[in-house]
Amino acid sequence: MPRLNPVLTGLKTYPFARLAEEKARLVDAGRRVIDFGVGEPREETPAFLRAAVADAIEAEPISSYPLAAGLPELRTAAAGWLGRRFGVELDPATELIPTLGSKEAIYGLITVLDGAVAVPTPGYPVQERSALFAGRDVVQMPLRPENGWLPDLDALPWKRLALLWLNFPGNPTAAVAPLEWLEEAAAKCREHDVVLASDEAYCELWFEGEAPPSALQVSDRRGVLAFHTLSKRSSMPGYRSGFVAGDAELIAALKRFRPNVGTAPQRFLQRGSIAAWEDDEHVVEIRERYRRKRDALLPALLEAGLTPAGGDASFFLWLRVPDGVLDEAFAKRWLDEHGLVVTPGSWLGRGGEGHVRVALVPTVEECAEAAQLLRDAR
Repeated sequence: MPRLNPVLTGLKTYPFARLAEEKARLVDAGRRVIDFGVGEPREETPAFLRAAVADAIEAEPISSYPLAAGLPELRTAAAGWLGRRFGVELDPATELIPTLGSKEAIYGLITVLDGAVAVPTPGYPVQERSALFAGRDVVQMPLRPENGWLPDLDALPWKRLALLWLNFPGNPTAAVAPLEWLEEAAAKCREHDVVLASDEAYCELWFEGEAPPSALQVSDRRGVLAFHTLSKRSSMPGYRSGFVAGDAELIAALKRFRPNVGTAPQRFLQRGSIAAWEDDEHVVEIRERYRRKRDALLPALLEAGLTPAGGDASFFLWLRVPDGVLDEAFAKRWLDEHGLVVTPGSWLGRGGEGHVRVALVPTVEECAEAAQLLRDAR
C-alpha cells in the first residue's frame, strides 16, 4: 500500500464534493434538483470573450510554454482595470502576475512564506488546507456576526503569523469590509511583518450600497496582495484566468516560485483574457442578472423561515435557519423534500453553524421555479 500524506488521509471530504454526492443521490433516483450549493457560475460566457479566446488560439498555430511572468499586454490590461475600478495605479511589470484562476494562486502562496497562517472561519476551505499541506500551523480567525462578519484583529497571535487571509466580499457571509478597516488590518500586518492576502473574487458583485473596496486601496501597500479572477466577474470559471497584484517584493518572490510548478495560464488564454479586463459593460449585465435571481428567490426563502444573516455582496445569500434546527439537517430536508441543494454553514467552518449558504448560480428561471416549489409546499 502507498504511504499517503497524513494531511490528506486526515482531511474530511472537501465540502463541495460532499454536496455533489448528495445531489447525485437524488439525480440517480430520477428527481429534479436545483443546485444552489456549489458557487460555480453557470451563466453563458459572453460571446465576445469566447471569440477572443478562439481568435487567440488561431493566431498561435505553434504552441509554446507560457512564461510565469505572463504577457505584458495582459498585465497592462489587468492594471488598467484596477485603475478604473479602484482608482489605484500599479506597475504592471513589477506589481502584477497572471495566474491560472485564483484558487491555485491562493493555494500556492504559503509555499513562499514561513510561519503560521490565520484563516477566516467560516470561510473558503482552500486557505486552511493549503497551509496544512505545506506543514504550517493554522490559526482559526472567527468572523464576528455582531461586527458585520469582520474578525477581531486584536485577538490574533501576531508574533506567530506569516500570513493573514482576508476574503471580502466574503464567502460564505457576503460581507464587505470597509476601507477604513482594511487600512487597520494592513497597518497591523506591517507592524508585525505579516503578509496580508486579500481574496477579492466577488468584488464586482453586490446588491446594495457602494461598490466593495480592495485591499489595494490602502495608503501603504507594503506586504499586501490581492487575488482576482475572471470566473465570477466575467462568467469564465472554466477558463481559469486571474492575477495577483500588490507588493513588488512579494510579486518578485512569486515570479521566482511559480516556474517550479508550471501553473502559468496558456498564452492563448492570456490573450483572450485581455478583452475581459478591458471591458466593463458586460460585468454590469452579469451583476444585474444576479440581482434578478436574488429578487426572484429571496422572498420565498424568507417566507420559508430563513433569516438574512450576512451582507449584500457576492452572489451568495447567507441565511440563518430557524432556531433549534441543525443546519445540516435543514439542508438535507430541503434536498429530500424540495430537490433544492443548499450548503450547510457548519460545512464551511466554525461559526457557520445555524446557517445555510445559497449560491445564486442557477438561472433566473430556475430561481423562480425554486421559489414556487417552496411556496407550493407551505
